[in-house]
Amino acid sequence: MEYNDQIKNRVKRMEGQLRGILKMMEENKDCKDVITQLSAVRSAVDRTVGVIVSSNLVECVLDAEQKGEDTDQLIKEAVNLLVKSR
Repeated sequence: MEYNDQIKNRVKRMEGQLRGILKMMEENKDCKDVITQLSAVRSAVDRTVGVIVSSNLVECVLDAEQKGEDTDQLIKEAVNLLVKSR
């Protein structure tokens, strides 16, 4: 799978958020604020996992259909990846 700039930018944004959280911790900011930011990063990670899995699933299913292969296993693997990511 090729990761496009949009997906890479999502990860870079998360990286920036994590650096910001670390700075908040070093500055002894309120725990509620730290937790709020950590929750935002977790949400961003979850959404990014979903985007990557769904994009990859579409590519794999289309490729398998062109080859006349069964797609059931691909779908099961994608669902397992999503479940495992939580």
